Amino acid sequence: MHAVLWNCGADNFQSKDYETSAELFEKSMLYIPYDAENRILRAKGFRVLCLCYLGLLQLDRAQEYINEAEKLEPNIVCAFLKFKIYLQKNDHQGAINQIEAMTTCLDFQPDFLSLSAHEAVACHALPIAVASLSSMLKFYASGKSMPTAEVTVVRTLLTVLSQEPGNEQQVIKFLKHAHTRASEIGPDCFFGKEEVGRRERNWFAVTSWNFGTKSGQDKNYESSAVFLKLASDFYALIEGSDNENNVMVCKSLVLSVSSMIASEFERKTSMSETEVKQALYLLDRAGEMLKSISARNSVNSDQINTIEPELFFIYTFCYYDIQGRLNDLGSQLLNVKSFASSKACKPHHLLQIGLSASQGPRLNHEVACFALNECLSSFLSSAAPDYQNVALVMRKLISNASIHKGDADDDLVYSMYKQAYRIMVGLKEDEYPIEEGKWLAMTAWNRAAVPVRLGQIEVGKKWMTVGLDIAKHVPGMEAYKECMEEVLGNLKKEF
Repeated sequence: MHAVLWNCGADNFQSKDYETSAELFEKSMLYIPYDAENRILRAKGFRVLCLCYLGLLQLDRAQEYINEAEKLEPNIVCAFLKFKIYLQKNDHQGAINQIEAMTTCLDFQPDFLSLSAHEAVACHALPIAVASLSSMLKFYASGKSMPTAEVTVVRTLLTVLSQEPGNEQQVIKFLKHAHTRASEIGPDCFFGKEEVGRRERNWFAVTSWNFGTKSGQDKNYESSAVFLKLASDFYALIEGSDNENNVMVCKSLVLSVSSMIASEFERKTSMSETEVKQALYLLDRAGEMLKSISARNSVNSDQINTIEPELFFIYTFCYYDIQGRLNDLGSQLLNVKSFASSKACKPHHLLQIGLSASQGPRLNHEVACFALNECLSSFLSSAAPDYQNVALVMRKLISNASIHKGDADDDLVYSMYKQAYRIMVGLKEDEYPIEEGKWLAMTAWNRAAVPVRLGQIEVGKKWMTVGLDIAKHVPGMEAYKECMEEVLGNLKKEF
């Protein structure tokens, strides 16, 4: 009778008539003796009833039956069904705890962790899927035979984690795990060989790069630096790396250091000595690659995998920053001069370097003067000069020279005002920024005050004259100009 009821229950179960099936299975249980010999059969009946009530979504009833089954025959199937119940109840912590319980079963098989992950993903319970896959990873280091390649598990983990924001630290953890395991057992063993292995390596490299750039865009620079460093490591693992991959290694290294520097402002603490040394090491690697790639491109006339000028600039700027932290002022100047002589250099690059060198905690007057003068020459030699930037450079050069030279009648400072005057002569009205023109005229005029008080009349006249000359080319200074002419005329009459 038990067999008849059981078979009828099984038929209804396959037809997904779980209610009838449960009723038949319950009746079949009445024909199983309560003795030790039939414990396993009774446990099997309770497990099947658990499945029926899972199908009916009567989760408490299902849990009662699986608890009874576990008392009679504790095994991996019972543990897995309990996991399914927690999952259906949306009890994430209970499900995660049950994953750990599964691994302690005497008849445990790793397949159940893979199955648990699939179930969790189907229920959109991503933290549970992550916990299940993470548990799987623990078995690979021991050399245990596993049904799924380790790289597949890690890739699946990363794919799951990438579906929700805020998982950057976990993504970093598993990317590092992948790189560490590849180092331990060899890239071919971890990623696979030939084209399959190449695709896996490329997937991890691209994933690291994408997370790095996304974190940078989100101004999460600390994470961005780590992701981009990992990207460089994975790109470097791609066998037979062609020029394109070498370019990506180089870009990843440079942008990683750029993010390290930017993270200083994010966390409002200075880079540690260890971080500075690491940044220098990464830049040294990038520098060697830049030379190699540039040399190869010049020989092969490769226009596809060339390094963008912007990357050369970021590399130079980062190197300049790190050298400044090491107080290596001479190397900073050589670095900037080398960049200025390259085809990648643009005037706005030098302007940014010049401004950085002339302000902030690590000043370098020589670099500031060189970069600003070079970019000024470039701006002025342009077919259509950007006089807004020209004016900015002139003001910064004059300010820097005044601070470092100190003397109001310094010939260098005076020559800069004269240069500004020559630039303004012949320009259309408003072409040179009016406020900057006023600043030049007024500051030049005011420089005459101290020499005149000290009786250095000729020096005073010199500064008044250049101030007046500039004022004549600045719209809106007519009233000032008349006053200036009067004062200068009176001074000439007196002396």
